[in-house]
Amino acid sequence: MTPTTEASAAPGMAPETQPRGLILDTNIVLDYLLFGDPSAQQLQAQVNTALADSAQWRWIATQRMRDELARVLLYPHLQASLAFYQRTAEAILAQFDLRTHLVDTAAACTILCRDKDDQPFIDLAVAQQAVLLSKDKQVLKLKKRMARVGAWADTRVPETAASV
Repeated sequence: MTPTTEASAAPGMAPETQPRGLILDTNIVLDYLLFGDPSAQQLQAQVNTALADSAQWRWIATQRMRDELARVLLYPHLQASLAFYQRTAEAILAQFDLRTHLVDTAAACTILCRDKDDQPFIDLAVAQQAVLLSKDKQVLKLKKRMARVGAWADTRVPETAASV
């Protein structure tokens, strides 16, 4: 199910297909924008390939998700990683701002996660019928339930937006 917009279609024409939302949870954002180990590099390549195709994908997030990233970037254990990769929290947040499309916070959905910090990501994925990238086991346990309502959760980007 790819989101469409009826309002943009001319009378008698098929609705315009909108890019599918791609949501990165905070740990995936850190892998994507901070870390440089081989598994992170593979994810970086997948996300870059997907986002390069703006007709199929767009990275969506909420202000709350950005605020969580800003808070996490201040954690003492991440300071060594920021120094090692010669990055700053400000630079990572600037990249986040440049690459994301901020959307309104989604209403709570009926699919509940045990980790309350992950719930806003699930709510947004369900509301937007989007793809949620996460390595969190509590999120991935909900994969089938999310699929039933048109959302998708996995550790990798699907090859095409139409494949989900």
